[in-house]
Amino acid sequence: MPEEQQQPSAQTPEIQAPQVQDQPPAAKAVAETEAAAAPQRSVRAQAGRSGRDRSASSPRGLRRDRGRGVGEEDVGGVETAVVRIYRCAKVVKGGRTFSFGALVVAGDRQGNVGIGYGKANEVPPSVEKATKDARKNMFRVNLKGSTIPHAVKGKAGASTVVLVPARPGTGVTAGKSVRPCLELAGITDVLSKAYGSTSPKNLVKATIAALKQLQSREQVERARGVALPAGAGEL
Repeated sequence: MPEEQQQPSAQTPEIQAPQVQDQPPAAKAVAETEAAAAPQRSVRAQAGRSGRDRSASSPRGLRRDRGRGVGEEDVGGVETAVVRIYRCAKVVKGGRTFSFGALVVAGDRQGNVGIGYGKANEVPPSVEKATKDARKNMFRVNLKGSTIPHAVKGKAGASTVVLVPARPGTGVTAGKSVRPCLELAGITDVLSKAYGSTSPKNLVKATIAALKQLQSREQVERARGVALPAGAGEL
């Protein structure tokens, strides 16, 4: 038999994958940066206006931070309390520049108290300046146990603060601007009433003016030149 002629089998040609050339380092870094920023852009787009993150670093967020609680202990056993944070805006040629002011009360709860005001372009430096000013302005308050020796009235601007001694266990009856001055001075039983303007700065100044007017029994006797009878000024 004649040998069958072998027909050439159809072979599939091999397809070579195109070689990808290495990108330059600069282009590669840009591509990686865009890939990393893509998820953040998508999250921000989904959040919209309602999901805008207003952190404490923005001026509008700081505007709501009106004050802090009492009891931030400082160096040397002195505690500080931020009564108010002020935001000031100055209009310039390029827009508006913001600065911040802080009103701080400092005291050791043992009869020493003072107030201070500081201003800076950021909140932390303004609080630091106000704290230093408050520590520098500390003075001695004449106390009688856990209360004050007698009733007293202080004025500052259009604000008036009246302090009245109270029996032990009464507590501090005062507003949010007057309370830090009394508590950091070491007064735990006192009644207070504020009249006129409700400006925190004037209320704090009026409270400090009232505390400076307090006199002990010995000071009153020395000023009058007479001896007070036993039980004078007692509740």
